[in-house]
Amino acid sequence: MGEVVDVEMRKVARAMTIAGSDSGGGAGIQADLKSFAAMGVYGTSVLTAVTAQNTLTVTEVVEMPDSVIRSQIDAVISDIGTDAVKTGMLSSVEIIETVVEKLKEHKLTTLVVDPVMVSTGGARLLHEDAVDALITLLLPLATVITPNIPEAEALVGHEIKDMDGMRDAAKMLVAMGAKSAVVKGGHMSGPATDIFFDGTEVKAFTSQRISTDNTHGTGCTFASAIAAGLAKGQSIRESVSEAKKYVTDAIRFAPNLGQGNGPLNHFYMLRD
Repeated sequence: MGEVVDVEMRKVARAMTIAGSDSGGGAGIQADLKSFAAMGVYGTSVLTAVTAQNTLTVTEVVEMPDSVIRSQIDAVISDIGTDAVKTGMLSSVEIIETVVEKLKEHKLTTLVVDPVMVSTGGARLLHEDAVDALITLLLPLATVITPNIPEAEALVGHEIKDMDGMRDAAKMLVAMGAKSAVVKGGHMSGPATDIFFDGTEVKAFTSQRISTDNTHGTGCTFASAIAAGLAKGQSIRESVSEAKKYVTDAIRFAPNLGQGNGPLNHFYMLRD
């Protein structure tokens, strides 16, 4: 008989993503789980929608029934549990209400909200009538909210033209109830600068802008990397800093797949 080996028991950080599925594997649940794994965190998932998409376009979206979303959350929390939650595509008022109800019921207070509104390819992923529900119900629960500039404009209700506007928007998002906010500067020209505000201090996180079309799933990847850091017990600022570096390198070493906006390389650290 073979030798019996004792398995070392150690606590593994856990993170749960509540988001849509991307059949192309570059964004959504798929990007989140890859990011969790790359950062040493055990990932679980709750599907809110199934999308048919690739690097060029989204061709179909089917939302999950509320009962299925509830059951997935209950199943994960009742057994595996989680140290952090990341939300992505929550496309309707009903889905937002369901997720908020379950976050409160299970006392899930470490929450990264990626307010997904439009895909990289331009497809709308949040119904217009659901923006208010996101603002009034979900945003106040956020440990950190991570909008890009168009999303931040929709949330704060005015145009953002420059870095000062990004700072003002981050402060407004905290005033609206989020514990902290990162307004991402990918849509600005110049270096890729994100503005972080935690209610006390504004900090800019800047990296070199990489000239590439391989940016599909950057928002999902960034938010899930922050959630992974929080799950491991890091501070919000430390988690944002680490996530910024991770997503920059994932873009830098992207595999150049597809004919449109290609996916990132979530496991760039394993390359030859």
